[in-house]
Amino acid sequence: MNVVLIEDEKLVSEDLSDILLSLDDDINISQTISSVKEAVSYFKNHDSPQLIFSDIQLGDGYSFEIFKELQTTTPVIYCTAFNQHALQAFENNGIAYVLKPYSKNTIKQALDKYQSLKKTFGQQQQVNYDNLLAAITGQTIKPQTLLVNFKNKIIPIKIADVAFFTIENKATSLVTLHNQQFAISQTLDELEEICGNAFFRANRQFLINKASVKEVLHYGLRKLFVNLSVETHEEVVINKVKITPFLNWLKE
Repeated sequence: MNVVLIEDEKLVSEDLSDILLSLDDDINISQTISSVKEAVSYFKNHDSPQLIFSDIQLGDGYSFEIFKELQTTTPVIYCTAFNQHALQAFENNGIAYVLKPYSKNTIKQALDKYQSLKKTFGQQQQVNYDNLLAAITGQTIKPQTLLVNFKNKIIPIKIADVAFFTIENKATSLVTLHNQQFAISQTLDELEEICGNAFFRANRQFLINKASVKEVLHYGLRKLFVNLSVETHEEVVINKVKITPFLNWLKE
């Protein structure tokens, strides 16, 4: 069985290699890798191993970044010193883990788990490494789609396809880049949090998508007028306080 080790501490990788070889004569350590960059390069140019043992935090990033880019289906046993929150994420995704400092017994238990699951690995769903990485870093995965109610339908709208969100008469709505308008239940404050840096809160009434900005005009001495690619019910005005943040956002 070909096994790849991903570990940036040489003594740790050597110890793990010795333990694995002593536990199973059929194990072949085909490669020991010490960084995200090296791992991506290696897996792009070599056949996938049967099993990967991997640390989580490497010198140039998290090992989840490797698996996100490659979308590998090879099972991974993580050897980690991370806290309980991260371990719960692994359990929920069906990946074995070993706490550092590990022993020969804990490595054996992980191998036994791999052997018991071996027959079903090919049937398992793709692991969501985005969610695993988020669990480690404490980041939140932003939704890519909003659901809107229209008559008796529920319509998915990609956030990237929204030109702007607006509030009028205390009701929030969105207008797409194709000039379709839908009512939406979230407030502008909630949408600002959901949509992230692609959108800018121009004022109390508008949250605009950078992709919809057609041009910006001076509006008096202390304001800017934003002309969007779709028509708005009122002018989108940036006041003096927000001019600098808005222009910085626009050029990012």
